Amino acid sequence: MAIITLTTDFGEKDHFVGAIKGSIYSELEDVKIVDISHDISPFNVLEAAYIIQNAYSSFPKGSIHLIGIDSELNPENKHIAVKLNDHYFICANNGIMSMICNEITPEKIVEINIHDKIETNFPVLDVFVRVACHIARGGTLEVVGKVISEIKPIKHLNPFVNDDQSQIIGSVIYIDNYGNVVTNIRRKFFEQTQKGRSFEISARNYKFKEIYKKYSDIVNFDIPEEERQDEGRGLVVFSSSDYLEIAIYKSDRATVGSASSLMGLQMRDTVTVNFSN
Repeated sequence: MAIITLTTDFGEKDHFVGAIKGSIYSELEDVKIVDISHDISPFNVLEAAYIIQNAYSSFPKGSIHLIGIDSELNPENKHIAVKLNDHYFICANNGIMSMICNEITPEKIVEINIHDKIETNFPVLDVFVRVACHIARGGTLEVVGKVISEIKPIKHLNPFVNDDQSQIIGSVIYIDNYGNVVTNIRRKFFEQTQKGRSFEISARNYKFKEIYKKYSDIVNFDIPEEERQDEGRGLVVFSSSDYLEIAIYKSDRATVGSASSLMGLQMRDTVTVNFSN
């Protein structure tokens, strides 16, 4: 049974997601549709890229991932289908795939060229579904598009290091449901640059000199629970996806607050790591 995943910024209120699922089932009755997320911030390509990167590999090889973010066709926003790591991705060529392709080289990329056969102002419903069902039936990418070699990148996707290797300059790429702030600094990149040196992580006026293995490491369990004041404390960890993350222990935007709300950190804000010898 084919698996088709859906990731969009359509939300749950409108008819869009239901219409897409109905269209898929109209073409393929024997298919499994899985919602990854429909709560991507509108037109937020970077946020969608992060979610797709961290979700797709949990699915079986051969899964088809339909991504509906900023998908209106225009001369600067063509549509593509990508085979990568034995998965298929259908989306606009607007940078969504660049985070995954930054680490894994695609096996094949095609620019979809079946638009002349389909009259539509809702390409995710009409074009992307058609391509997804074609692939699910065992069809090849060359039938629905022309082979291309490159995709559009996301600007400032990667952190960089200054000339004397004393500072990493990164940025916020995602804010999760808890308000935790995820940066584009990966563990491997951090450790290769650190080379055992001490460090200070800076985000606006907040500074951290320790990275915990897990959130609860900030708690001193030798102190009686009623005497602890751990909730609401800021900390830094490497997330489950190995990105440097600034968090608030047991964050709750309605009570203790979150890293995003308390520290004023938003998407694309700068986060730096300064090393000392």
